[in-house]
Amino acid sequence: MTDATILLRPDDDVAIATRDLPAGTTLPLPGGPVTVTSTVPRAHKVAVRPVAAGSPVRKYGQSIGRATRPLEPGDHVHTHNLAFDEGARDHEFGTTRRTPPPTMAGRTFDGYVRGDGRVGTRNFIGVITSVNCSASSARMVADQFRGLGVLDEFEHVDGVMALTHGSGCGLVPDSEGGQTLLRTLRGYARHPNFGGLLVLGLGCEMIPVSALVEDLGLPEGMHVEAMTVQDSGGIRATVRSAVEKIRAMLPAVDEARREPVDARHLVLGLNCGGSDGYSGITANPALGHASDLLVGAGGTSVLAETPEVYGAEHLLTRRAVSEEVGRKLLDRIAWWQEYARAGGGTLDNNPSPGNKAGGLTTILEKSLGAVAKGGAAELSAVYEYAEPISTPGFGFMDTPGYDPVSVTGLVAGGANVVCFTTGRGSVLGSKPAPTIKLATNTEMYERMREDMDLNCGRIVDGTATLEEVGEEIFEEILAVASGRRTVSEELDLGQDEFQPWQLGTVT
Repeated sequence: MTDATILLRPDDDVAIATRDLPAGTTLPLPGGPVTVTSTVPRAHKVAVRPVAAGSPVRKYGQSIGRATRPLEPGDHVHTHNLAFDEGARDHEFGTTRRTPPPTMAGRTFDGYVRGDGRVGTRNFIGVITSVNCSASSARMVADQFRGLGVLDEFEHVDGVMALTHGSGCGLVPDSEGGQTLLRTLRGYARHPNFGGLLVLGLGCEMIPVSALVEDLGLPEGMHVEAMTVQDSGGIRATVRSAVEKIRAMLPAVDEARREPVDARHLVLGLNCGGSDGYSGITANPALGHASDLLVGAGGTSVLAETPEVYGAEHLLTRRAVSEEVGRKLLDRIAWWQEYARAGGGTLDNNPSPGNKAGGLTTILEKSLGAVAKGGAAELSAVYEYAEPISTPGFGFMDTPGYDPVSVTGLVAGGANVVCFTTGRGSVLGSKPAPTIKLATNTEMYERMREDMDLNCGRIVDGTATLEEVGEEIFEEILAVASGRRTVSEELDLGQDEFQPWQLGTVT
């Protein structure tokens, strides 16, 4: 790291600019001084050695694509001279397994212990819809409990939220799409951050209300009501009745109290959005360090966004506890390649325009930075979308890269806290699991500090080390799990961000 660039590996072909570099700037680099040939924006890449056209360009010690023209030291390296290269990757299994040290073993947070032994970090009442046809009614119900003073006498209830979606009928219940939606809704219904539920349907949909709660094994003390608009006499009658049912359950839900529990009860969802050239060198690896601390303490963390590990999946298979686990990840990558082809695209349609403006060029580069959120712990499990997270340690869930859909899957699986890194300034929130937003750079953090919880840009600024910021994130996770409100919660975000993944034919 110099005052103007970061070279991540000695054999990398590019360095990352830590400030705007005008043409003519001389950079003192390990291989000798390099003069910038054209303006290189902050967080973008500058060549540090010659690269022939058609040759791989290395960053993180890995190929991030192939040069489309000869590169000379000092050149700005981006979409005009670097392209995606599918290439072949060596998928080894279990060759770099590592168990994080138990540095934080014995740490605790204050959570809500449910009757089945799982622990909530919040205590909400949820209004879950079986079909879009009951969505407006559900929102009307939840809206009766929003606003200042409405729940003041129930200080241990975090709120009443509506979980609405755009599906539930017109699809085959046993199809992939039907099962994905059902798995998501049932995952939320049994989430430990809910102390009470009201399940609301229309009455004639393909996925009935009963399917959302039957055989769930809900814990003792869980308060559940179910109703349909048709059987209740229409929207107005339904809203009146539903509001009364929730008012009746509020005193019992309010009886829940936080108590100290071991950090092993935390299930941390790892996600990123609006990434930039700093994501892979500040917030993501710092979050990875926090993830390793949690895993070392006996907890669970889960990486997601399959299209955004494409090109770096070989680094995850090397960490797999077994070949079976590693191949399950490769099977999901293969599914996504076919899924993208069927839609007329490829997985290199990602990065987004905003990612590219922030310095990311190919999906290979983006993925290599994205997997850093998962630290270095061995990969213990691979889950399908919204599948219950059941194995302690570090895992992976198959989700799209679209942030609300991805986080919805993680929360449905049981994540009771989410950490979300962003470089461009994504403003996502989630319910009922709180989202901690981590800024990758100081400039964006200062500009949007009312929407960010922690500034990881200090790593590049030289005012904090990666390990120090990782430990801060870990402490923030414990504090938020114990009840500290995130900036997203202060704005009451998260209800509209409930977005189940919609798959399959709708008839």
